[in-house]
Amino acid sequence: MKKKLHNPEVDLLFDAILCLKNREECYRFFEDLCTINEILSLSQRQEVARMLNAGETYMKISEKTGASTATISRVGRSLNYGNDGYELVWSRLAEAKKAEEAAAKAGEGSKKQDNN
Repeated sequence: MKKKLHNPEVDLLFDAILCLKNREECYRFFEDLCTINEILSLSQRQEVARMLNAGETYMKISEKTGASTATISRVGRSLNYGNDGYELVWSRLAEAKKAEEAAAKAGEGSKKQDNN
């Protein structure tokens, strides 16, 4: 029997995650919600996906992350046939990094003006 992902309990979980405001709050919530190994497993999959996307070999990915070839293959299927969730997150992270860099650069510019 296939489990249904979309349900009120999962909606509540995602709403809870969406209300977190910073990385420290994420650490606090996820450390209460998950075991350390579960969190590390999720982060390992994210790193596997990033490395696959960068064209790394299964062998290199396995050596760096400790992920099994079965896990690497599963993540690869998600990248190729999934819901584009990784790409969505990566593009948002890239946008946030650009905005952060632009803000830092603007801050440097205003400091230079203040010193003149």
